[in-house]
Amino acid sequence: MTVRRLDPILVDRIAAGEVVERPASAVKELVENAVDAGARRIEVSIEGGGRKMIRIVDDGVGMGPADLELAVERHATSKLPDGDLTNIATLGFRGEALPSIASVARLEIVARERGAAQGHSIRVEEGRKRPVTPAPGAQGARIEVRDLFAATPARLKFLKSDRAEAQAVADVIKRLAMAHPEIRFALSGDNLTGFDHAACPPGPEGRLARISQILGEEFRANALRVEAEREGFQLHGFAGLPTFHRANAQAQYLFVNGRPVRDKLLNGAVRAAYMDYLPGDRHPALALFLSCDPREVDVNVHPAKAEVRFRDPGLVRGLIIGALKQTLAHGAQRASSKGGTGALDVFARRAFGGPGHNANWDWRASPAAPAGQGFAESTQAAFVSTPMADARSHATPMDAADLDSPLGAARAQLHDTYIVAQTRNGFVLVDQHAAHERIVYERLKRQRSEAGVERQLQLIPVVVDLDSADVDRLIENAAILAGLGLVIEPFGPGAVAVSEAPALLAKADLGRLVRDVADTLAEHGTALSLEKRLDHVLATMACHHSVRSGRRLTGDEMNALLREMEATPGSGQCNHGRPTYIEMKLGDIERLFGRS
Repeated sequence: MTVRRLDPILVDRIAAGEVVERPASAVKELVENAVDAGARRIEVSIEGGGRKMIRIVDDGVGMGPADLELAVERHATSKLPDGDLTNIATLGFRGEALPSIASVARLEIVARERGAAQGHSIRVEEGRKRPVTPAPGAQGARIEVRDLFAATPARLKFLKSDRAEAQAVADVIKRLAMAHPEIRFALSGDNLTGFDHAACPPGPEGRLARISQILGEEFRANALRVEAEREGFQLHGFAGLPTFHRANAQAQYLFVNGRPVRDKLLNGAVRAAYMDYLPGDRHPALALFLSCDPREVDVNVHPAKAEVRFRDPGLVRGLIIGALKQTLAHGAQRASSKGGTGALDVFARRAFGGPGHNANWDWRASPAAPAGQGFAESTQAAFVSTPMADARSHATPMDAADLDSPLGAARAQLHDTYIVAQTRNGFVLVDQHAAHERIVYERLKRQRSEAGVERQLQLIPVVVDLDSADVDRLIENAAILAGLGLVIEPFGPGAVAVSEAPALLAKADLGRLVRDVADTLAEHGTALSLEKRLDHVLATMACHHSVRSGRRLTGDEMNALLREMEATPGSGQCNHGRPTYIEMKLGDIERLFGRS
């Protein structure tokens, strides 16, 4: 077989297959060029999902005629001044984007250098370059791509609908906009909802403002600031409360040296950090920015620069997990704003009449008005004559210190399940079982890490009948369970005996506990690491010891639970990712009644 040199245009089209997979890939490369050119305003327009037309206008440094001539040549770039591939400080560096795009579409560039009297343009049609000519234009560059993949029609068959391709373009712009809040980004076109994100001021507040432009103002109300540094790596950004979770990972934005990435190492670190707070099928919302010396990360491992490789991946993983866990431990006592907002929405939908509906109502004229006594007297009599089961906290005078505490002072218990607490500027509603479940879980984890879970010997071992497969599974993990305070041994065919149990679970139904632990091991098996399996088992144990729904609590018990919640990491949500309480401000309540 004869070896021959490929036609240069064919070479460009092969390169385009790696660099330009879809319209969003072309947009990404071109916008990154604009960012590297120092633009402070970038406007993107598309038609037909980017297939028909892509136009990108920026106010960067622009290009002169000589630069334009070279820019559409393969492996020509302004971004490697010293040719060192280990020290890449820009988003683009391969020198393949423009010639690759031009080989499969019609490309036109109009650019004017900063300080130049006029601009110049160049056109490339399906790989064939035209001469550079003078052209009017503002400072910066305008790049227009038409009929993408017209030269390779087979590629068109693999594209999705115009709407899907347009949404992919929007996602690319959002990620780049989040990485560079100091730049104004605008997107317009068919099959999408356009936006125009104004430039934000420097610093954390500006960063949060840009993130909120993209993820919505609700994220701002549920965001925790993340700051950490270790051995030359800096991590900053914002992480959503665990109760502010999503069904997929689309609301996770990760960046390395200003470059949006989708990296398995980083995604795995995020999952590990939230493991204690979220069920496996839910995902947090966050935006994290990792900065380091360019020599510590290889951005040249993927043709589209979507993945990176770190010199010390263990250091990076540990930094992210540690920073997120610390942030969540201190901030996850907060309740998600969605709880109170959702409650307000429910109340508003069910309200009768509008504001001021009963402004002129006189209780004395009501057919239900009591006869022969004042309203205050009748109200007091009504409270005395009705059961006080749901207002037991009134038996104890309200302590001003409790009222000033974050979760307030307990005032009542509803349906033997929910605690109503009054704060200085509103009230909170607490799910007593969910709250106590988190408290017990954190206690067990602390005991395990410090000196092992404290055990209590059973005077008479508890025998639990089980399926033979469950027995095998429990015995196989007996050493692990013993480390968690649960000592079991085989007791004939189809049964185990519990001789010791965690002291915290002294009053638990051990038979039910063992069956649930067996189910947990069956569900997760060996697919999880040892640490994750331990945490899942501890969470199962915590659920058994928690204050159950339907148990009546005294005022002192309710206040004690509130104070312990305030001192417990992550107490804003239970072990299943559900909120343990919701908070409503007095101003919101007053608006419901038209008082403000």
